[in-house]
Amino acid sequence: MSWSELIRRPKEHVQDPYSFRCIPQVHGAVKDAIRYVESVIEAEINSATDNPNVFPDEDMVISAGNFHGEPIAIPMDALAIAMSELASISERRTYQLIHGHRGLPKYLVANPGLNSGFMIPQYTAASIVSQNKGLCWPASCDSIPSSQGQEDHVSMGSNAATKLVRVVGNVETVLAIELFNAAQALEFRRPLHSSPLIESVWSEFRSKVPFVGDDTYMHPLIEKSVEFIRQECKL
Repeated sequence: MSWSELIRRPKEHVQDPYSFRCIPQVHGAVKDAIRYVESVIEAEINSATDNPNVFPDEDMVISAGNFHGEPIAIPMDALAIAMSELASISERRTYQLIHGHRGLPKYLVANPGLNSGFMIPQYTAASIVSQNKGLCWPASCDSIPSSQGQEDHVSMGSNAATKLVRVVGNVETVLAIELFNAAQALEFRRPLHSSPLIESVWSEFRSKVPFVGDDTYMHPLIEKSVEFIRQECKL
């Protein structure tokens, strides 16, 4: 039984868009990817990557390839794709909140103005999601020989990792924008309330980021939302 008053309202749509209806499937796939990458990183951190490998008891010195970065490079690329999807579906939910087709005011402000309400935050999220698509091109697909051809196949794992850092930072911003929009939309559903857990998050968020009654410049509020995600949600 749900404690949300909102979910008990009469249904107006036969089906919700995938960005809402398929949250468990998409978010679950992302979590599966995170768990897989975590297991690989843990294994690699605790593995031997020396070259050559020296076995004094056997009086053996073996030149091997345990140092190769491929075991980490491919998972880093895969994780970038998974995290990018988390932002992609988030931006779609943000769009659904501002386009005025779900019983909410267009652009989520009661008094529109020159800043176009919450349209610009959605633009920002869309631009970031588009950038992520470029960053998701797998670095591990590339290899440039070096060391006079001795190192003729390399993983480009460091590039995969640094791209991943940028994707994760972008995801953080997109999720913050969704929370910013969702908190605003919830105010237009009053006096009805959502579940106690959601209301608790909303209340904590509102202590940092105010309701936008009149159209205003949104960038400072987006920054506050990002900070909330970082400090409170431990992304």
